[in-house]
Amino acid sequence: MIRSALGVAALLLLLGGCETPGPTYRDLDQMGRDYQRQSEASATPQNAEQATAADTCHASRFRALIGTPASAIDRSTLPPHTRIISPGMMVTQDFSPERLNIRVAPGGKVSAVQCF
Repeated sequence: MIRSALGVAALLLLLGGCETPGPTYRDLDQMGRDYQRQSEASATPQNAEQATAADTCHASRFRALIGTPASAIDRSTLPPHTRIISPGMMVTQDFSPERLNIRVAPGGKVSAVQCF
């Protein structure tokens, strides 16, 4: 009887020490990659409206230009890769959320400041 009680106690000790294994390194790595992909997808603007709303090109600094003559813009104060887009001007359609675009209306005045 004592021998059987000791056997049960030993079995309980062994079973008590058994736990389900945690995630492996590979599992943790994949979870990290999935999380990073989701974060990047939700944080990266997908169009001009989102980029301008997120102010990725710092367009808010140049909103005061709206309504001023394009000829009065001091280009040395603009960030690199800024485009001043005149009516009828051909521009590339590639999307770059960090690029500042200043649109000029037919009358020669700035009509919009956007990121795209």
